[in-house]
Amino acid sequence: MMSYLKQYIDGQWVESEGGKRHLVINPANEEPCTEITLGSAADADKAVKAARRAFETFSQTSVEERAALLERIIAEYKKRMPDIARAISIEMGAPMALAMGAQAPAGLGHFAYTLRALKEFKFEETIGSTKVLHEPIGVVAMITPWNWPINQIAAKVAPALAAGNTMVLKPSEETPACAAILAEVLDAAGVPAGVFNLVQGDGPTVGAALSAHPDVDMVSFTGSTRAGIAIAAAAAPTVKRVHQELGGKAPNLVLEGSDLNAVLPPTVMGVLANTGQSCIAPTRVLVHQSQLDEATAFIKAMMEATPVGDPLAEGQHIGPVVNKAQWDKIQGLIQSAIDEGATLVTGGTGLPEGVNRGFYIRPTLFRDVTPDMRIAKEETFGPVATIIGYGNEDEAVRIANDTAYGLSATISGDPAKAAKVARRMRAGLVTINSWSPDPGAPFGGYKQSGNGRENGRYGLTDFMEVKSVVGEPA
Repeated sequence: MMSYLKQYIDGQWVESEGGKRHLVINPANEEPCTEITLGSAADADKAVKAARRAFETFSQTSVEERAALLERIIAEYKKRMPDIARAISIEMGAPMALAMGAQAPAGLGHFAYTLRALKEFKFEETIGSTKVLHEPIGVVAMITPWNWPINQIAAKVAPALAAGNTMVLKPSEETPACAAILAEVLDAAGVPAGVFNLVQGDGPTVGAALSAHPDVDMVSFTGSTRAGIAIAAAAAPTVKRVHQELGGKAPNLVLEGSDLNAVLPPTVMGVLANTGQSCIAPTRVLVHQSQLDEATAFIKAMMEATPVGDPLAEGQHIGPVVNKAQWDKIQGLIQSAIDEGATLVTGGTGLPEGVNRGFYIRPTLFRDVTPDMRIAKEETFGPVATIIGYGNEDEAVRIANDTAYGLSATISGDPAKAAKVARRMRAGLVTINSWSPDPGAPFGGYKQSGNGRENGRYGLTDFMEVKSVVGEPA
């Protein structure tokens, strides 16, 4: 069992003040795999105070110093990539092929792209007689989820460091080990004491304490819209910046007349990759009425050709979902679709054939889904796709945008036609014949999918304040 019972505060691994032991359950076998200490409000306060002290000096470091620090972090991260991948595979069920091929490298990518953005960023500009300065915002609290754990941690830590901020990270208690390994990476790279602090814990205790803390200048959160609303409310009395990437319910708008054999594999894969546990998974497949039968047969074959299996085994299979609560939620959504009259094409409730333990989901496809069904409105976070028919492009765009979310949208078909439709999508990310974002380009949502942007130059900007100085001598 992996064991990380201490918190990393002010450059040291320290005992918690009043925390309690917590066991992480391996979703593949339902047995404990990691032990941590869920921290307390006192731990959070100690970490914030350490970050506040460190900000006085770290905020004054040069771009060259911070670039050199990121380079050292990248070198240390590469050494620990196998450890990070294995921890993610064990704790949240990502198969090792995905953990080593995408999950762990995604974190490294954020440090690399941030380094490039830092070297190119203009921290000063002149507008008329005014000098405009970009400066670090202060102490940043970071609250991150379990589905792409190191990716979403690095997407915050890298730009915060690059901008000259100090920080306190509270990762998901479902996937704590990769965060602890990252703390070891940052320590080995020589990040000054107090600049990065790690407090393991849950949302109602540590997350709430950080969100409301008067000495925290910014909260950066990735997770559910429900939790994001609670964080924003807790942060409001101190008027701190709240930066959020929240839920999604992405459409996959398949343009009329598309070659389904060519365009569906790379986009429907977004529903299966990571066992569907991606906020940008294009689960609502919108297909013209003339191609409904063909699309149904094609996606059915993809679902039925997708094996499930042990995350630590080699192969191109999908693993379990992260925990029992998530498994129960997905089962409920599948059953709701059946009860509301959708046609179950393949998959369904229960464990896959031959599986008797673990939180595995049967790859599932529904057709004859209407936009008012729960399965079409709520974020599923599992390998479940729904097919919705449309009559013309205007109707397809209306259905695609008919959601409280606006994180991403996918368009399958002729790229030139898709580019025109992309301008009509109310989403922060639109992908054409693919579903993954560019790690150097801005990422974030419209509507209830959040505010602010991560990645590259835009992510760096969101971790800084802007100051205007009038009358400075030329």
